[in-house]
Amino acid sequence: MSDASYQERRGKIETYFDRTAADAWSKLTSDAKVSRIRETVRAGRDDMRQTLLSWLPQDLTGKRLLDAGCGTGMLAVEAARRGAEVVAIDVAPTLIEIARERLPSDLGPGSVDFQAGDMLDPAHGQFDHVVAMDSLIHYRSDDVVKVLAGLAARTSGSIVFTFAPRTIPLTIMHAVGQLFPRSDRSPAIEPVSENKLRRLIGAESGLSGWQPERTRRIAVGFYMSQGLELIPA
Repeated sequence: MSDASYQERRGKIETYFDRTAADAWSKLTSDAKVSRIRETVRAGRDDMRQTLLSWLPQDLTGKRLLDAGCGTGMLAVEAARRGAEVVAIDVAPTLIEIARERLPSDLGPGSVDFQAGDMLDPAHGQFDHVVAMDSLIHYRSDDVVKVLAGLAARTSGSIVFTFAPRTIPLTIMHAVGQLFPRSDRSPAIEPVSENKLRRLIGAESGLSGWQPERTRRIAVGFYMSQGLELIPA
C-alpha cells in the first residue's frame, strides 16, 4: 500500500463526512424524511448491514469486534446486542459524536467504544471479527487489499467487508450523481471487478492464510455494493 495515497484519500473522506455531509449522513442513518435518492441508499444499506451481520456468529458474547468505518454506529449497536465487545472506529469525529449521542442504554451483555481515528491503528488491539461496511469503497483496490492484510494481522476469526463492484449500472449512477447538488453527492468511489479483487487478495502475502467465502451484491436504486467474507484458510 502506498501510505501517501492511503493517507491522502483518508483525509478527503474525513473532510467530506466530518463537514460537507455530516448533516445528510445523520438524517440518512435515522428515521428522518429524506429524498427519494437517499431512500434507496438507506434501504440498500439496511439490507447490506443485515447481510454482513448474518455472516457473523449469532452469539458474539465475549468476542471483540472491530467496526472499521462505523459511521453513526448502527451496525456496532446490533453487534453489541449479540454480546460483542465492539471497538467502533470512524475517521469523522462529527459522526462519532452522533454515534455516542444515539448509543442506547439497553445493550445487554455487549459494549461499544466509539473512537475517531484510523482503523489500522495497532493500538486498537486484537479482534475475533472485523466488519468494514462501505468504508473501503473509497480507496484504490491495491490499497484496499493492503488494508485487509493489516486488519487480518490482528484478526483471528473473519473479516466481512464491502467493495464497489465495477458494473455498467454503477458507472452510470456514479456519473449521474455528479450532476446532483453537492449536498446530495457521495465522495468518490473506486469500483473494482470481483475477479480482480479476488486475484489481488490471492496475490497479497499478508492474506496468504485467508480465503474469500460468501459474497452478495445488493443493488437498490442509487445504492450498489457487494459484500465479501474472508476467513482463515
